[in-house]
Amino acid sequence: MASTPEFVEFVAEQLGGAGDIACRKMFGEYGIYCDGKFFACICDNQLFVKITEAGKEFMPDGETAPPYEGARPYFLVTDLDDREFLKELTQVTCAALPAPKPRKSSRKIRDRA
Repeated sequence: MASTPEFVEFVAEQLGGAGDIACRKMFGEYGIYCDGKFFACICDNQLFVKITEAGKEFMPDGETAPPYEGARPYFLVTDLDDREFLKELTQVTCAALPAPKPRKSSRKIRDRA
């Protein structure tokens, strides 16, 4: 079952206080970015957040599950109504992740003679 755009929009609104949230369609589901860092995904209308050491300290009893078959486990976040919790989890997780690599330009630069 694919995630619905309404669910993705709801999650993005709930995460809004954490930073600049962007949702991008990926492989039929959605990747979630905060301030340019990929930190979570939505699969089958469920929110999965990357596991970091800081995230484990913040949420030591957090439920984990793979977002899709063959994936490594992520935190499965089931309480989507607590905006403050979601904000803190997002900020703690993103602070522990490396900065995104700069994207290479797809335009070829021609030598001008």
